[in-house]
Amino acid sequence: MLEGQIRQSIGRKATKQARQDGMLIANIYGKGTENIHATFKVNEFIKEVRKKDGLIFPVKVDGKVYEVVIVDYQHHPVTSAILHVDLKLALKGVESFYMVPVKVVGSAIGLKNKGVLIQSKRRLKVKCKAEDLPNNFELDVTNLDVGDALLVRDIKVSDKVKIIDAGRVAVVGVEKAR
Repeated sequence: MLEGQIRQSIGRKATKQARQDGMLIANIYGKGTENIHATFKVNEFIKEVRKKDGLIFPVKVDGKVYEVVIVDYQHHPVTSAILHVDLKLALKGVESFYMVPVKVVGSAIGLKNKGVLIQSKRRLKVKCKAEDLPNNFELDVTNLDVGDALLVRDIKVSDKVKIIDAGRVAVVGVEKAR
C-alpha cells in the first residue's frame, strides 16, 4: 500500500524542497470532505500505480486509509518527471464523475484493406457510484472495415453506469490510408 504524509506547508518554497527530496505533491479531494495536501515518494507512487489492477487503489496518509482514483497528473515538459497528481476519493454509495480508459481488442479487417485504425477517445467520462465503476471499456474491432467506426452509443454498460460523452462521438474507427 502506498504511504504518504500530510504537507504542513503548501507554499512554493516547501513544494520545491519536497520535490528536491524526491517527493510527489498530491491533492486528495472528494464530495463533502476537506482537501488533503499530501506527499508521496515518487518511485513508490509509480510502482503502486503500475501494479494496481483497477482504477481504484488504496493510499495511506498519516494512518488513515483512503480509496482513491487518479484524476490528473502534471509532468515536467522537458524531463517528463511527474510533478503533481490529483487524487479523487472513491466514496462508497456516492455518485461521482470518473474517466474510464478504453481498451481496443482484436485486429480490424480494414487494416488488411489498406486502412488505418484511429482511436479518437482514450478515456470516456462516466457517472456512477464507486462500487459500480468499470476498470475499462473493451472494444472489439475485429469486424471494422475501412470507413466503419464504433460510437459511444455502441458501448454496452450496466444500468448503474451512465456515459456522459455524446452518443454520436466516434471512439475508434478505421480510415483509408493516404
